[in-house]
Amino acid sequence: MADAVVVGAGPNGLVAANLLADAGWDVVVLEEQPRPGGAVRSDRGVHPDYTNDLFSSFYPLAAASPVLRAMELHDHGLAWSHAPAVLAHPLSDGRCAVLERDVAATAAGLEEFAAGDGDAWRELYGLWEQVGGDLLGCLFAPFPPVRSGLRLLARTRVAGALGLARTMLLPARRLGEECFAGEGGRLLLAGNALHADLSPESAIGGGFGWLMSMLAQSRGFPVPVGGAGALTAALVRRLESRGGRVRCGERVTEVVVRQGRALGVRTAGGTAVRARRAVLADVSAPTLFTRLVAAEHLPARLLRDLDRGFQWDFSTFKVDWALDGTVPWTAQRASGAGTVHLADSVDELTRFAAQIATRHVPDRPFLLLGQMTTADPSRSPAGTESAWAYTHVPQRIAHDAGGDGITGAWDRREQEAMADRMEAQVERYAPGFRHRIRSRRILSPVTLQSLDANLHGGAINGGTTALHQQFVFRPTPGTGRPETPVTGLYLASASAHPGGGVHGIPGANAARAALRGPVGRALGTTVRRILTPSGHPEETPRSCRAFRP
Repeated sequence: MADAVVVGAGPNGLVAANLLADAGWDVVVLEEQPRPGGAVRSDRGVHPDYTNDLFSSFYPLAAASPVLRAMELHDHGLAWSHAPAVLAHPLSDGRCAVLERDVAATAAGLEEFAAGDGDAWRELYGLWEQVGGDLLGCLFAPFPPVRSGLRLLARTRVAGALGLARTMLLPARRLGEECFAGEGGRLLLAGNALHADLSPESAIGGGFGWLMSMLAQSRGFPVPVGGAGALTAALVRRLESRGGRVRCGERVTEVVVRQGRALGVRTAGGTAVRARRAVLADVSAPTLFTRLVAAEHLPARLLRDLDRGFQWDFSTFKVDWALDGTVPWTAQRASGAGTVHLADSVDELTRFAAQIATRHVPDRPFLLLGQMTTADPSRSPAGTESAWAYTHVPQRIAHDAGGDGITGAWDRREQEAMADRMEAQVERYAPGFRHRIRSRRILSPVTLQSLDANLHGGAINGGTTALHQQFVFRPTPGTGRPETPVTGLYLASASAHPGGGVHGIPGANAARAALRGPVGRALGTTVRRILTPSGHPEETPRSCRAFRP
């Protein structure tokens, strides 16, 4: 019998397991997929000479996460790499806004778009230097963030706090218009807001875009050397060094609850895995509360709120490429950036988001493109590029604005049509791009979900980032913390506060809540009787020790 069972070996689940193991708990992690990592994995599936990340790639929130920093993953083989420039937003006329590693260089580039915009960027960065640490403390703490919030208030005073609150609530379009006269700075803010599902007109889009931009300026967009899987490998090695176990190919089908307490789980193979102290679920909130826990153990209001109010974020459509040369950008300054945003104006970003909101597949998709060999030379042979791009589409499709008849069935024809549409968008800014494609892999929303069940319909953030589903409203109104109505059961996924991004905070918050919770010293006999009525011992664990990042 383990002290804790963690369901899901994504980054949040692995962080939770590590923290519990640090406290001396015996921990077992159960993962449905044949390899751990959730949405932090890489492989050579596009071309044998190229390493491509299947899902996430750049990790500014990991670099900012106090939890991940404290784990000292470099002692377990993790190394980080940076592209020469963090982010570029080229325009079709050859101009390019570049977020450089150095604030003065970023400001100088923005000054070329409009006089005074360089100083405006320095002012935004100065605000970040003043409040950024406490702001991240508020974001990363369990809700409500009392200590970080008091520090932030003491630092800013009442008037400053009100001004900061207004800034954080502004849409990205409005914040950009208030700060910058030219397009460059506005595009950096609005493009970064669309890393989540926040349109230029969405409340808190300006705050999120500013936060991501300042993280990029202060910490860069680092990548793990050798692929995203190297981050997962380091987390697994650290856990195993503390006695924790990861078992892959184990799909959990039930959280066993008796008298209001979580006693363990059952898997699809019929295996009972007992938990002496806690069950932590790195699964989406709808999965946990509508599939794994029987309705009789949950308040009717929670189920009603999930059914009526829980909103998924946009679906994601991704293409991976093995290129036999670098991307031939018209705007040469984009060549040194790890991340590239492709849209010709803030208005085009608004048009893109509006098409998704009206359930249209965008005809001119906004792309986030990664130049991975530029960021980490180990990803492909010299002179080549391991690259990817993703865009968003509606969760439910009513129309295709592009005229290809895409319905959301995502059969081979629809996948090829959408991938071709994305490549045409790259060609607007990099003529000749298609001639450099050696091979490609298409990851439709259906494919993404099949590789990670948490990516429902291709949603990558565990639910919308919009204001109505943040803080005390995440995942439903009145929650905002990892504790659930079932004693000893904790929500440890991106569906919990503070949401998506590879920072490990939902897992850390869940682990800390479990450490404060009931220990269940007297549960052993009851758990054994309920979970294994035949008295047979638990199946010998299968190990995930041997996997390649």
